[in-house]
Amino acid sequence: MIQNLLPHLACDCHVHVYEDRFQLAASATFTPPKGALSDYRAVQTQLGLERVVLVQATAYGFDNGCMLEALGKLADSARGVAIVSPDISDAQLEHLHAAGVRGVRYMTIPNSGGLVSWDSIETISARIAPLGWVINLQLDGRDFPQRLEMIERLPSKVVIDHNGKFLEPVTPDDPAFLALLRVLEREGRWIKLSAPYETSKRGPPAYDDVSALSRALVRAHPDRCLWASNWPHPNRVPPPSNSALLELLSDWAPEAAIRKAILVDNPAQAFGF
Repeated sequence: MIQNLLPHLACDCHVHVYEDRFQLAASATFTPPKGALSDYRAVQTQLGLERVVLVQATAYGFDNGCMLEALGKLADSARGVAIVSPDISDAQLEHLHAAGVRGVRYMTIPNSGGLVSWDSIETISARIAPLGWVINLQLDGRDFPQRLEMIERLPSKVVIDHNGKFLEPVTPDDPAFLALLRVLEREGRWIKLSAPYETSKRGPPAYDDVSALSRALVRAHPDRCLWASNWPHPNRVPPPSNSALLELLSDWAPEAAIRKAILVDNPAQAFGF
């Protein structure tokens, strides 16, 4: 099993934390699943993961308190991705940086609970570039051709969610997927191999349609790939098996050296571990 062979400092690059004592934002579009930090630590131990990137949950809106609390408890083994208002001050950005935040989340899929729009992304990218942060971007992958030029000119690092999140899975020769590959040609761009269950029409255990994209991403850009669990799998009932999702990586990236890059080296470059 791959989880018994994980390299030292293996990183899960997309996790949400939900604690009951934190109030949901008025903009929340769903009731979060159980997702306390203590529960995730058990998952880490089970899988053999040592590092993690905590991504601010849309359910909490601009209140990053829950994520920051967890980030403080995890210390140097974690980095955070916040949701921030476009008018955030430089002092607030510096405060988040000191707390371990290394990115700003842009959730642009309609009706997904995202609070920031494409209109501010270039401005925010320019402001966070000197900090070494990423724009953590989620969009419908079918929109890559029309968004390509904008993404290419962003001055900050960019990390793209969930295999490009093609809401209707495409084939590796589709123009939209080829546009994603072009995005990844530029230095400072990464893609998360994660959450195939969110878009697959073929379903478990192999998620063949999305897995074809993951394998193509690894073949084309092994130095641009990250892995993530998307724990605790919001809106998936029942949730998928964490160990089964990690095991898929051995299919997507059969070579141990490439898996080490995906789990250790690439996350360190993207999120500043």
